[in-house]
Amino acid sequence: MRPGTGAVRVEGSRIAEVADGTRGITALAGDRVIDGRGSTLMPGLVEAHAHLSWPSSVERFVPGMALPPEDLVLTTARNARILLDHGFTSAYSAGALSKTVETVLNTFITSGGMPGPRLVASSIEREPPTIEELDPGKVAEHGRGPDAVRAFVKDCASIGAKSVKFLLSGEDALKPGASQQLMYTQEEADAAGEQARESGVWLACHAQASDAVKMGLRAGFRVLYHCTYADEEALDMLEARRDDVFIAPAIGIIQATLDAAPPPHFDMSHMKKSAAEVLELQRKLVPELRRRGLRVLPGGDYGFPFNPNGRNARDLELFVNLLGYTPEEALSAATLLGGELMGMGDELGQVKPGFLADLLLVDGDPTQDVTILQDRKRLRAIMKDGRFHKDPALAAL
Repeated sequence: MRPGTGAVRVEGSRIAEVADGTRGITALAGDRVIDGRGSTLMPGLVEAHAHLSWPSSVERFVPGMALPPEDLVLTTARNARILLDHGFTSAYSAGALSKTVETVLNTFITSGGMPGPRLVASSIEREPPTIEELDPGKVAEHGRGPDAVRAFVKDCASIGAKSVKFLLSGEDALKPGASQQLMYTQEEADAAGEQARESGVWLACHAQASDAVKMGLRAGFRVLYHCTYADEEALDMLEARRDDVFIAPAIGIIQATLDAAPPPHFDMSHMKKSAAEVLELQRKLVPELRRRGLRVLPGGDYGFPFNPNGRNARDLELFVNLLGYTPEEALSAATLLGGELMGMGDELGQVKPGFLADLLLVDGDPTQDVTILQDRKRLRAIMKDGRFHKDPALAAL
């Protein structure tokens, strides 16, 4: 962020020129000039842990996780639009409730047929845990062993998924004690890594247990979610791979769990107990990861009934209030590092000449108060690929 920068010129899908503070930009004949006085121009936000098919959003509460097929498809498309409405011009998927819903949706988004963020699409999470009301979706049974894992990765790549998500460990919030249980062998994880490199896709993993973090690193996983129980050996391994990996602790779902007020028939006591423990561990872990030079990004597992899609910008506030970030550091994690996560660090996530024109015009200064990004009314303009999704001329209507 550069306070005082006076103007940006957008041509086509890219930023053509940025005023450097010593000179302005002269408007040319035919240019449309947007007066942004009193506002902040910043890069579009990147959601690092997107679940577009998780049903609940700020526009629609869904008490569980399972939807009929037609409802799931339309809900996923709606959530893509909701993320863009809230300033997230890019999203990195952490798994879907359907094998092909995200990859098909992505073809519509990229062709201009539907609004949504630029998307690193995924398929289903492999071997998701299940539990009654919060069942993350019914999926086909998967075989065990390296060959079955290779086949899964290859199949995901064939349908257009760029990221393939594995649950290397369980999750205490869904089943007490599961976070320390490994769901794969090292041989299976290695097979996934080998096939991913051969197929040209990236691997992401849910990894709570320290041994799950180590397994993922040995196998070449690129994105590691949570890493809550990482021990010293795991931290050393992460540091050794700091130029190759990304971490998203998913602090949003933790705080949302603690804040949730469920109906009487739904007992969240074990989830709240787990969330309290995880929060304290993450408050120690994240500063240590940053000290070691790891790239840590916001992305809070949004889409559950008590943590709906559309609240995603709350993660930035939590990074500041709970994890020791300054507002500028949180913004940089959600933009500059987000561009790197998307594999587009040389053209996404900064306001620089030649970069893609994914831009937000914000009423106020988020470098002083990141919470303003949670109010979509404060987003005067949302631009993706040089086109307005939210036109400032219509923002007040």
